Amino acid sequence: MDVVIEAAPFPIAESSLPNADPCVVVIFGALGDLATRKLVPALFRLVGEGCLSSRFKILGVARKQINDEEYRERMRAGAAGSKDAGEISDAEWRAFAGCLHYLHGDLHEVETYRRIARRLEQMTLQEGASENRLFYLSTPPSAAPSIVHGLGIIKLSSEEKGWSRIVVEKPFGRDLESARALNDLIADVFDENHIYRIDHYLGKETVQNIIFFRFGNSMFEPIWNRNYVDYVEITAAETEGVGTRAGYYEEAGALRDMVANHLLQLLTLTAMGPPVEFEADAVRDEKVRVLRSIHPMTPEEVAARAVRGQYGAGEIDGRRAPAYRDEDGVAKDSMTETYAAVEFLVENWRWSGVPFYVRTGKRLARDVTEIAVHFKRTPQALFARAHEDRIEPNVIVMRIQPDEGIIVTFGAKRPGAEMAPATVHMDFCYRTAFGAHLPSAYETLLLDVMQGDATLFIRRDEIENQWKLITPILEAWANQQPPEFPNYAAGSEGPVESDELLARNGHGWRPISGSLSGCE
Repeated sequence: MDVVIEAAPFPIAESSLPNADPCVVVIFGALGDLATRKLVPALFRLVGEGCLSSRFKILGVARKQINDEEYRERMRAGAAGSKDAGEISDAEWRAFAGCLHYLHGDLHEVETYRRIARRLEQMTLQEGASENRLFYLSTPPSAAPSIVHGLGIIKLSSEEKGWSRIVVEKPFGRDLESARALNDLIADVFDENHIYRIDHYLGKETVQNIIFFRFGNSMFEPIWNRNYVDYVEITAAETEGVGTRAGYYEEAGALRDMVANHLLQLLTLTAMGPPVEFEADAVRDEKVRVLRSIHPMTPEEVAARAVRGQYGAGEIDGRRAPAYRDEDGVAKDSMTETYAAVEFLVENWRWSGVPFYVRTGKRLARDVTEIAVHFKRTPQALFARAHEDRIEPNVIVMRIQPDEGIIVTFGAKRPGAEMAPATVHMDFCYRTAFGAHLPSAYETLLLDVMQGDATLFIRRDEIENQWKLITPILEAWANQQPPEFPNYAAGSEGPVESDELLARNGHGWRPISGSLSGCE
């Protein structure tokens, strides 16, 4: 039974976002999908909302030889196909297009960075552009060393005239050794407090609300521990396959692509203790404590507590979906996992004995990302006269996408003469409750970088502690007999071994296909 409890509409003005320091955003990989469909639309929105001054500019850098006008046309086409930009009028685009500039060059050549420096100086002298610099690496990870080296050689990281910050997209390395090497490389050019390792999940409203929900409500904070919580599950399911990313995905796999960053970040926010204040290092200190409380697995533990899968052919929403090995760019005998499920144990006072299960997969039954906190069952003797009278345990579900919100399930008496139980849902949806445009994750995070707020970004020690947990799983999988792939059909809930991972502890996943909210 679903009972949707709606909050009174609370209209939020479009100008509710704060103003940011003016700066020039230099986007490396300016013609790629991320820049075209996420970064530029987010910056368009921020300009439209009045967050950025006339001294704000964008300089796109990529290899292709095109001029400023051609770049603007490409960005207009990309923004038109992006839900993050919303409706775009000609007048709005004309007002924004003047911010867009382009420079072509090989990112592996130092001369490109000399030309960037000259172009930035020219933009300042001729257009009054800010001397603050935000360098955004919207490129494959392999390009990062050349970009950081070029910025360092030409002194573009200098802060003589304004601040200089760098944003680095995931993946942050492939394992612990490569992550440390990348961190060392960037640290040679930028101070740690000027490095913003971005995870777009952390810009979503529900993710930010986890801390507020936990520590801002006296009815929830006292029960958020091993005394009351039975287990926690964190799910990131996608209906899509690898699309055009087969080259990257064949090298990465689901564990590196999702668990090593997004899902471990969600785990730390769910499990962390209260920070002394909502400030960058205070929050990140607590997250690191959680990661350090999880012991790296032995190969034997990996075999028992980690599951991998690869999708075969199937059907999603009435459409046939090919097997992973039949996707363009994928080897016919590929052993890359498209599904990963892991049981993590947080061995500290708050969570000892409470398993945290994380799972992610492509070509699953439905698109959904959520955190579900399952509470222990109450004593049943008062109401249960038969098995069917058992009251289901309480669950708090924090939905991150597609519709951001929170669901709380609890037991109630079914109407009638009998003392028969029913499970009901209180459902909070951001969109219906507040009736306003929610900033996209990239709007939130880009604005934070411009303001110098690193709270929602990942610190070096977080990255390295995450890889300390993931690298032993990767090494064990490389040496263990792989499963018979494919081992789950497209459109399904995933491999049966994943269900067995929880069932041995008397637990179960929330069904992906039935995971609905009151937003829908």
